[in-house]
Amino acid sequence: MTHDHVDAPARAVSRPFGRVITAMVTPFTAEGALDLDGAARLANHLVAKQGNDALVINGTTGESPTTTDAEKEQLIRTVVETVGDRARVLAGVGTNDTRHTIELAASAEKAGAHGLLVVTPYYNKPPQAGLLRHFTAVADATGLPVMLYDIPHRSGVPIETETLVRLAEHGRIVAVKDAKGDLTATSWVTSRTDLAYYSGEDSLTLPALAVGAVGVVGTSTHFTGAETKQMIEAYDAGDMSTALTLHRRLLPLFTGIFRTQGTILVKAGLTVQGLPAGPVRSPLVDATEDQVAQLRADCAAAGLPLPE
Repeated sequence: MTHDHVDAPARAVSRPFGRVITAMVTPFTAEGALDLDGAARLANHLVAKQGNDALVINGTTGESPTTTDAEKEQLIRTVVETVGDRARVLAGVGTNDTRHTIELAASAEKAGAHGLLVVTPYYNKPPQAGLLRHFTAVADATGLPVMLYDIPHRSGVPIETETLVRLAEHGRIVAVKDAKGDLTATSWVTSRTDLAYYSGEDSLTLPALAVGAVGVVGTSTHFTGAETKQMIEAYDAGDMSTALTLHRRLLPLFTGIFRTQGTILVKAGLTVQGLPAGPVRSPLVDATEDQVAQLRADCAAAGLPLPE
């Protein structure tokens, strides 16, 4: 792909949702029902103890494929009421059906969400013209700012650079959760647009900052949030040595949380800590004893041991 010549000065950094955002798991009761009290307690923990500037509710880590639309609205309302005065609350509303996504976006706005996370439509593999139409229609449907979620290894389709550049022209499309793993593509978009880039891969947060990203939407940040924020703040302050030291220290957990599907291990770790989590919903399966033991080892290696 060819690109326009770039001779752009460094842009003023915009962080519409702060530096550290966690894609929060959805707590369930032992019977598998929605645990709204648990969601409130967990959201408070993530903001008060882990330093999160924002939370994504109803993302994939929140088991959005297996929660109902009514449950999604209840969750958003509960979390907004609990931490909405201290943190931004983004609602995951992405589906592979534009009409359904718009319905979820309207519901999220009604429930008090501060922004929307909209994933690339998955499985039906729309062409770039379809992505442009889809994201534009969703952004047009509410007054909320939109973070696009570019994750081709789940959705099957990347949002190409030229598509992102065009989408950036929309006044409410302000950010990207970047899980493409292509720092060259990221570099081109951050050099050609004002989109705020958030790493969607915990382990790529520091490299992404170097090419213009502003923060992370993380999974391991259920446990590493405070230290991840320290890493980003050190980078921002020009203290590359501290940033790199923290990156290397946290790497075992940045990557270890994905030894199996991330939700499974986050819920296991939260349970060990005595925090609300509960079981996962089928087709996910709860962590095995061996997986919990490995998670303990990964946490210890990152300097964040779980309680015995």
